[in-house]
Amino acid sequence: MARRLPPLNALRAFEAAARHLSFTKAAEELFVTQAAVSHQIKSLEAALDVQLFRRFNRRLMLTDAGQAYLPPLREALDGIAAATDRLRATERTGPLKVSVLPSFGAKWLLPRLFGFRERHPEIDVLVSASDKLVDFARDDVDIGIRYGQGRYPGLRVDLLMRDEIFPVCSPRLLEGPHPLRRPADLEHHTLLHDQVAGTEDDPDWRFWLKTAGVEGIDAGRGPGFSHASWVIEAAITGQGVALGRQSLAGDDIAAGHLVRPFGPSMPSTFVYSVVSLPEAADQPKVRLFREWLLEEGSTARPEEAPPAA
Repeated sequence: MARRLPPLNALRAFEAAARHLSFTKAAEELFVTQAAVSHQIKSLEAALDVQLFRRFNRRLMLTDAGQAYLPPLREALDGIAAATDRLRATERTGPLKVSVLPSFGAKWLLPRLFGFRERHPEIDVLVSASDKLVDFARDDVDIGIRYGQGRYPGLRVDLLMRDEIFPVCSPRLLEGPHPLRRPADLEHHTLLHDQVAGTEDDPDWRFWLKTAGVEGIDAGRGPGFSHASWVIEAAITGQGVALGRQSLAGDDIAAGHLVRPFGPSMPSTFVYSVVSLPEAADQPKVRLFREWLLEEGSTARPEEAPPAA
């Protein structure tokens, strides 16, 4: 059954005027004219078919009907205000659900996430790591980070960072009986593979060896892993040489866990993008997280690879 409610502006005018017992003070509170308040009160009395105020030359008094009407109306308006404040607080604070690829989450996002927490302790970030492309219309996600061509119709898309791909290995492999000095030395070492790679957009060893002009090496030999972060970890532990993305290997290179033994470096046509529904993009917590991501992404600069021996 439809509710029969008077106009909200008229109810607000009555509550303010009844509280102050003054149309003038009610008008000041509501940022309207005294005439507007008077008009709203008259329209409310007409709609209710009851007199709410007794009007004297210099003062107002509530009628019995007005006195009876004021408490439940004030409680209702207070409830609306409280519900509105809670809704706005939820948009500013509370859980923020983020979708990210597992490897990027583990190697790039997670090590930096404490910085966002320090800046915005009121926002709890809930990270969901999955290879599945999130469906914002169906999945309970506020914002996502995707790796691809950067074209996602129907979504707000911001470029997070570009990427490049190059060989990486443990510093230990620069020594020993077959030290890595030039690309041809790979024939003496195990190649580590990202099983998801293998296109010109996301090159694998076959594409890299062709670009480096190296022949006589079986590009398919060596173990493979379903996640790029596992390939990086295998390289760190000295199990072989990996093709590392700057986005995933950069921190380990800076920490000395990995080295770039030689070039060339191959730019990837895939990019990392921050995506969200357009209607959710300007929610405070979504906007704050996106701005922080873009700030962090702008500081990720590839290091120069050493020249091939």
